[in-house]
Amino acid sequence: MAWTLKDKALEYIKVAKELLEQVREELGKGDLRRAAEKVWGAAALSIKAYAYWKEGKRLASHGELWGYKEKVSKELGEWVREAWMIASSMHICFYERWYARGDVEITYKHVERLVKEIEERIRG
Repeated sequence: MAWTLKDKALEYIKVAKELLEQVREELGKGDLRRAAEKVWGAAALSIKAYAYWKEGKRLASHGELWGYKEKVSKELGEWVREAWMIASSMHICFYERWYARGDVEITYKHVERLVKEIEERIRG
């Protein structure tokens, strides 16, 4: 079977959704550090999915993700920038151990919307 851009983009979304499920599990266990990193991963994969679907572009660095988030924000709305920025703070929290449960939970909600809306756009 030949893979289309849509197929590959949806694979990114599939993994992002799996990470969101793991975030819920980690929150249930009280492992905020792992939950923070996984919510960041889901946000990154959703931006990667959009870039791949839209342009066949594979984003490979944090800089590329930050840059492409601008395009997604322009097309889906300013809320994308906000979701991205708080998700990025979770990536920092993973390394620095700066997090609070409420911060991770709120970020989860924003990233869940990001993944869902990008998936809906890709599926058409």
